[in-house]
Amino acid sequence: MDWLRQLPIGQYVDDGDAGRERSGSWLKRLDPRVKLVWTVAFLVTPILAGPLWRLGLVGLLLLITAVSGLPWRLWRQSLPLLLALALLVGLLSALLPAAGGAPASLQRPPSELRLVPGSPGAPPPSRAGLSWELVRWGPVMAGPLELGPLVVTRRSAELGINGATLLFTVIHSANLLLLSTPPEELVWTIAWWLAPLKALGWPVERLGFTLLLSLRFLPLVQEELQNLLRSIATRAVNLRRLGWKASLGLVLAVGERLLANVLLRSEQGAEALMARGGLWLPPDRLHQPAASPTGASLAAVLALAVLLALRWKVGAL
Repeated sequence: MDWLRQLPIGQYVDDGDAGRERSGSWLKRLDPRVKLVWTVAFLVTPILAGPLWRLGLVGLLLLITAVSGLPWRLWRQSLPLLLALALLVGLLSALLPAAGGAPASLQRPPSELRLVPGSPGAPPPSRAGLSWELVRWGPVMAGPLELGPLVVTRRSAELGINGATLLFTVIHSANLLLLSTPPEELVWTIAWWLAPLKALGWPVERLGFTLLLSLRFLPLVQEELQNLLRSIATRAVNLRRLGWKASLGLVLAVGERLLANVLLRSEQGAEALMARGGLWLPPDRLHQPAASPTGASLAAVLALAVLLALRWKVGAL
């Protein structure tokens, strides 16, 4: 029942006695400001992008994960589960109807409509249009894929690809950032990028401290959920013998207890903070950047510029 602890989703994993400077992962040695910009690029560039660009981002994320140097145990379980979830969402989006409503009736007879100009002696076309092909690669063209009562058209296939790739890109890019960046460095990075907003009266330090508390609170929520699942397994609850009503009641009871425990932990944390005077350290005290950027950080900046240029040239719809 310790499978939740074996999935470090959204949690930084330290290298122990090896130290961050001698870490085997070059991703951990990157400047956190560069990693944050890369994450934002993964989240923003899929907007109004074509399927090829979205699939390319998924392939790039998988490549970065494979060569990042992070231990295999960190993503050997979470990555296949995320891929399976993304494929399931994409398959459902592709099989479900992509548009609703009956087609409007033609105001003119189909014989008067032409898609391309024909020769003077050619007979008039017998239908109003051609079927929307699913794949078109040069002279090769594949029409809609019929699976019994379900039909996969180009529009539904694009919806499936967009849904699956967006889900994978959003979750895995953020997970890589959190796995390779300590919470203190991440808070300092966000405060560094939001520093110009201080002139407008934004509480940048308070926002960074709130983010730090949220990141520190994630393991507590995971621990509470783990304890509740362990308590159910200890009592050997058989959901089949309970029936669907009793099973639903059990799920609601567990959710209620989880919410109560999380709120109790929050109250205890707030009381501990107020007992210490309610003071927090500024972001500059949490992390001190290196005097000069490393070669890996400079290479990451150049690669980001190439990525944005490719998005501008080939990533559009």
